[in-house]
Amino acid sequence: MIRGIGLIALAGVQLLLTASYALAATTAGTPRPAPTALHLASADAAVPVRRAKHHHHARVRMSADEPGLRSASALVIDETHSSVLYSRHADVAAPIASITKLMMALVVADAKLPLDEPIQVTNDDRSLHKGAYSRLTIGTVLTRGELIHLALMSSENRAAHALGRTTYPGGVTQFVRAMNAKARALGMTSAHFVDPVGLSSENVASPEDLAKLVVAASHDATIRRFSTDREHAVTIGRRKVEFHNTNALVSNPTWDIIVQKTGYITEAGKCLVMQVVIDDRKVVIILLNSYGRYTRVADAVRIRRWMEARLNEHASHTASHTASHTPAGKA
Repeated sequence: MIRGIGLIALAGVQLLLTASYALAATTAGTPRPAPTALHLASADAAVPVRRAKHHHHARVRMSADEPGLRSASALVIDETHSSVLYSRHADVAAPIASITKLMMALVVADAKLPLDEPIQVTNDDRSLHKGAYSRLTIGTVLTRGELIHLALMSSENRAAHALGRTTYPGGVTQFVRAMNAKARALGMTSAHFVDPVGLSSENVASPEDLAKLVVAASHDATIRRFSTDREHAVTIGRRKVEFHNTNALVSNPTWDIIVQKTGYITEAGKCLVMQVVIDDRKVVIILLNSYGRYTRVADAVRIRRWMEARLNEHASHTASHTASHTPAGKA
């Protein structure tokens, strides 16, 4: 039953993107080709590094038709009312960094393996990518559920790799094949994966594709809970180590976040995908390649304020129109 509902929702998003994209509000500019460079400076959980300014972001003020976003690519879908509210380069594939871990979690979920099974972090999970970061020491033993939790909440790189390595007999190679097969099954036509972590800039997808991924992830209770948890402590060796969510918005009580994931490598910039509830509407937000440390969160806030302003304006207009057409003596 749940799987059927999920497939219907995914089909609805796919039809929505096809039918409504041409009507979406867009900003001027020529879409940039997806970067293909292999040099990596960092992952989402890594120590921040300075990015080369290889593109320009227009500083646009928020208006009735323009939320003034600083992210290079963006897509906002009102899933409740089946409409595209905002779109910028939404059909252009680009590096997605640790947003990859949402797909990783879906593939692990499809394998239906026990969450309480212990998995050891080994040397095979030690990334060769410069700047890649992990707080899990080699030899750490955690359950599959704990590894999924840390990978989604704290973008833990070794946790994600260990999951990819141990899910199928063919190891990471077979796991990546399953990721690409899952992407095709979800209708993600531009998506391509080469690792389960998101450290490679060859992991790419368009905002339109990522909207389908977010909707699929939102139908898994474990992914929802782990991705939106504020903090979680695990035992590493003889000590308890506390991990925190990479998305500051999950700690803000005014936000109702259903599922989320952040991402960062040099080529991808700061990324954020979420399904949230805004004024009783289920909304999918995709933000790729934000140039500043806090820009992706600020853009999410701009989207919410922009939506609320438009809804308030619509409500005021409707109330005024209703009052002007109400006969005297009627209320």
